[in-house]
Amino acid sequence: QVQLVESGGGLVQAGGSLRLSCAASGSVFSINTMGWYRQGPGKQREPVAVITTGGVTNYADSVKGRFTISRDSAKNTVYLQMNSLKPEDTAVYYCNIRTYQAAVRVGDYWGQGTQVTVSS
Repeated sequence: QVQLVESGGGLVQAGGSLRLSCAASGSVFSINTMGWYRQGPGKQREPVAVITTGGVTNYADSVKGRFTISRDSAKNTVYLQMNSLKPEDTAVYYCNIRTYQAAVRVGDYWGQGTQVTVSS
């Protein structure tokens, strides 16, 4: 089993910054993607940013230029640097890891979620 531990959420004013961290432990395969999803009030969960083992990144259009995802694969840790935060960024942010063997996804794991609140 894989466990994900998140940290870094909180309350920040519009225009401010936060840095989220997520560390994975357990039976983590070496080939995986790690990312962040979020779910705002009354909204469905949506992807925010994803990064592959090779460092390829993908961002939601709404956060491009403001958020940066990075990872330390040796530590199975993923980070999300959030700058120029807006009230619409307010959501519960979830860490995610998907593991693969022979190009087949074998695992999909989620953290407990951390609240990010951006005040106007």
